[in-house]
Amino acid sequence: MPGVVPASRVTWWRMSFMCHRKLETDVDRIEKREFVAELADVFADTSMVVVTRNAGMTVADVTALRRSMRAAGASFKVAKNRLALLALEGTRFDGIAPLMKGPTALSWSKDPVAVAKAAVDFAKTNDKFVLVGGALGGQVLDAAGVKALSELPSLDSLRAKILGLIQAPATKVAGVLAAPAGQLARVFAAYADSQKSEAA
Repeated sequence: MPGVVPASRVTWWRMSFMCHRKLETDVDRIEKREFVAELADVFADTSMVVVTRNAGMTVADVTALRRSMRAAGASFKVAKNRLALLALEGTRFDGIAPLMKGPTALSWSKDPVAVAKAAVDFAKTNDKFVLVGGALGGQVLDAAGVKALSELPSLDSLRAKILGLIQAPATKVAGVLAAPAGQLARVFAAYADSQKSEAA
């Protein structure tokens, strides 16, 4: 009969489809395991994680966000909540698990102020990027806590200030230390002059 596919061909097609589907499933599982392991390494190595919602952001928005995060020394990743929750288990950041609802993304950095500042600054320019909260080590922060952290000076600026203090010329240090003694000497000299003028 024309148009009828032999049973052997149908069986071959089903087996081929099932084999291909199993191969895709195995690859997906491997990719998911690698993603969870990568995030677990991030959580072990970083000091600050910021959780955000990014519903409705365009590709251009996400690209601009990644660029600004990279410039601040931070990283950004859109995370599947189920996989992120698996990676969070047993880490010091597991307190952010309740924040992982809806379309979320994670930002992280070793400099807690830099990642908070980058996230807050981008949220000011894009209303689809919403701060949910985060964690500084084991301390869970709400959105207001992340904003407050972003207003602190970054580690780099604090290092620069300390370095400036260390490299201050010795004359400034000596001048600051000698000022009280110099003032005291002038007071004694003035007192001695006044005693001489009274005796004369």
